[in-house]
Amino acid sequence: MSLTLSRRSFVAAALPAFTAWKLVAAEKHIPIGLELYSVRDELKKDLTGTVDGVAKMGYECVEFFAPYFQWTPDYAKQVRKQLDDLKIRCYSTHNNMESFGAGMEHAMELNNILGTKYIVLASAGKVTGIDGWKQVAETLNKANEKMSASGLHAGYHNHAVEWKPIDGQMPLRVLADNTDKSIMLQLDVGTCVETGNNPVEWINNHPGRIRSLHLKDWSPDKGYRVLFGQGVVPWKEVFAAAESKGGVEYYLIEQEGSDLPEMETVDRCLIAFREIHG
Repeated sequence: MSLTLSRRSFVAAALPAFTAWKLVAAEKHIPIGLELYSVRDELKKDLTGTVDGVAKMGYECVEFFAPYFQWTPDYAKQVRKQLDDLKIRCYSTHNNMESFGAGMEHAMELNNILGTKYIVLASAGKVTGIDGWKQVAETLNKANEKMSASGLHAGYHNHAVEWKPIDGQMPLRVLADNTDKSIMLQLDVGTCVETGNNPVEWINNHPGRIRSLHLKDWSPDKGYRVLFGQGVVPWKEVFAAAESKGGVEYYLIEQEGSDLPEMETVDRCLIAFREIHG
């Protein structure tokens, strides 16, 4: 099935889900969080102060990215205490391939301390051909078996490359079709739209697997520097699909950059989310 982007296809795919979403949204609260890459410069200078700041804005969860892997267990316990004191959660972390190989035990230890559910592969690195993507799927499956023994699951986060067909096959579909259904497919909405694909169709075609989404907007003129809600993504239709079919457990704002300071950027994005999602 084609995932070609058009406003008409967005609406047609989303109408049934939109009605169901109104019912689901009224009964179930989906936490809104922040992928901390959005405030990476501030985080590098002062992790404690930055996490405290985003929690005071009203973010309910955070996602740490690759540098967290260098933490000691003792430092992870300090971070967990701060999260608990602030009454926010860390449901997932972003990881390099190391966490799915030689560093898996360390990643599992840190994630269990933090109380996460998913160890997400943020990038597969350089992959050659469809057979290479099938090998990535096998790596995810093997890691997921080990992680599930300690209450964790693997996840995969897409970028633009996974949407671009190789020999007529889309790498992201290869990953979805060849991985265990307990492995989360974390959808980066912005890259989906930027590459001309339809996030509503993707979500509807993979029920129960889109357990978190990176809410990254995109526009033809400003690219990913546009703030959430100011690009071309039809967010209400995306939310409807995610909550009625996708199995979303939490949302994550992600901002690659903007014309504003990092903390002001993510504050404005959260305000916009509340206005659009309700």
